[in-house]
Order: sequence, then structure tokens, then C-alpha cells
Amino acid sequence: MYSVLVCDDSLVARKQVAKCLPQDWQVAVHFAKNGSEALNSLQQGKGQLLLLDLNMPVMDGYETLKAIKEQRLDTKTIVISGDIQPEAFERVTQLGAIDFIRKPVNPETLKQVLVSHQILAGDESGNTDTYELDPDIRDCYQEITNIAMGQAGDHLARIMNVFVRLPIPNVNLIEVSELHMMLSDIESHEQVTAVCQGFLGPGIRGEAICILSDSSFEDVAKILDIQEDVDDQVQLELLMDAASILIGTCLTGLAGQMDVNFSQGHPVVLGQHRAITDIIGMNRLKWRRTLAIELSYGLEGYNVQCDLILLFTEDSMITMNKKLSHLLEDF
Repeated sequence: MYSVLVCDDSLVARKQVAKCLPQDWQVAVHFAKNGSEALNSLQQGKGQLLLLDLNMPVMDGYETLKAIKEQRLDTKTIVISGDIQPEAFERVTQLGAIDFIRKPVNPETLKQVLVSHQILAGDESGNTDTYELDPDIRDCYQEITNIAMGQAGDHLARIMNVFVRLPIPNVNLIEVSELHMMLSDIESHEQVTAVCQGFLGPGIRGEAICILSDSSFEDVAKILDIQEDVDDQVQLELLMDAASILIGTCLTGLAGQMDVNFSQGHPVVLGQHRAITDIIGMNRLKWRRTLAIELSYGLEGYNVQCDLILLFTEDSMITMNKKLSHLLEDF
């Protein structure tokens, strides 16, 4: 069976890329969160094809390509990235990537690239069922989220006196059942702590989920110069503080741009030191389809990774799209 390795620090992006693979293509799909994990998998023979993001913690895409070249690992690499600078394309090509696909990846685009490089036969069926956002609307969501996440990152950076990495947000329209699949993509060995918070505005309602890996708490405590023992209670307080900053500032930023106000519910702990599969078991979403915006914050120089997922109900998009249409007209 053909082996495909998807490497991206964003769990939503990893799942989206996997979902875009041809449905009837018999493949074994593996995942890695950064270049270091990808190299380990490749050395174990996992990944005849590597679908590689560029901006990642620990080891980014460029470093990964360089290491693959130096170690002469047997894999074909296609870069999937939001960094569409011409120089980025030239660099990854020189480092051995066979192609470059712009994020968010499209099933047809990915299929065409696979066929063009004879990885996939041309007569393969590409019968996929996806829910596409209008590209202009998606761009607007990404743009206003970029601004909001920048404000949240600035808030976090000033409080913690660190540099916050701000990747491009992932915006997707998905079935809620697919959200469970995406979240369950987090490796089973990694325990996380998560909190969720509902929010409500005129014609808009949703839920925010803030997920922090347990391995991050040590560095967070170090940054904040916490001298006491970082026990469960302290860890929970740290997560609550981070969630309050990220969720509150992001929602305020989005609300301001859409000229609405959000009321926020009380934060609810979904789970502490648990596998993500247990965490999502606590998810009480009853919606059918949702607009999912995923933000992955990282602190430069520290082993801290925090995922923030903003979920908007499908009916909320009626109001939001009107707001975004107004913004488009102004452009």
C-alpha cells in the first residue's frame, strides 16, 4: 500500500490535507507535527510521499527538505503552504520539492499534481464531497482573523514578554462530525488540557476551544517566573489565563470588524491531562455544519503550542456573510 505522510503543525490542516486525498486511493496515511517528527517517520519507511507545510515549530519545512536531501531519504515531497512568495517556491524547489500547492489545499488541485508527477494514475476517480466557501468570503474571513489573531498575539506577547509566532489561520466549512475527526488527529500519546467558551452576538453564535498540550506548561511557568510547584491547579489557572487572553481578544477583534458585540459565557474545562479523544467526548456541539477557524499559536524559543479553534454555527454565516459582503463592497 502506498504510504503518505502529512506534516503540518496544525491539526486541522493535517486532517484537511488527508481528507483531500483521492477517496478511492488505497494509501496508508501518517501524520507529523513538525519536520523532526516527519524525519523520524521517513527513517522508519513511512512516507513514500510527503505533503509538507513550511512554517512549523521545532523544524520547519525548509530545514526538513534540507535534511531529507542530506540524508538521501527516499520520498517525494510536495509542499503545501500559505507562504506563496515566489522565493519560497524557488527555495523549496532547489531543496528537492517536486511541487508546491497553495493553502488551503483543494482536492482537485492535489489530484492534478499527483497525476502530473505520476504518483496517481490519471484515470483515478476524484469523487469527493466537500463544502466550499466562496473564495472571496474565505479571504475575508482569513483577513479579519489575521487582524484579530494579531491583536491577541500582541496581547499575549506584552504580558509574557515573548515573541508569538502567528501562522496563517485555517478557515474551513465542515460537518461537526469532521471536527471530531480533525481533533482526534492529535497523536494519542500526547495529553492535552482544554477549555471551551460559548459566545453570542446578534445573529451569530459559536464556541471557542483553547487546547494546550501538557508538555507546554513547564515553559509557560518558566516564562511567567512561577516559583511554586506547577501542580494541576496552577496548570489550570495558566490555561484559563491564556484562554481568556486569546479567546477574549480574538472575539473582540472579530466583533469590532463586523460591527457587532459578543457576549461570552463562562469558560468550561473540557478535560485535564487527557487524550484528545476523551476531550472531544466532552464536546456538546449539536450543530450540523460549522465554520471552523483554527489558529495555532507558538512562542519562539519555547516548547509552547496552543491551538485556538473558533466555531460558528452555519446559520451564523448568514449574518457574517452580510457583514463581509459589506466589507468587500468597501474595497
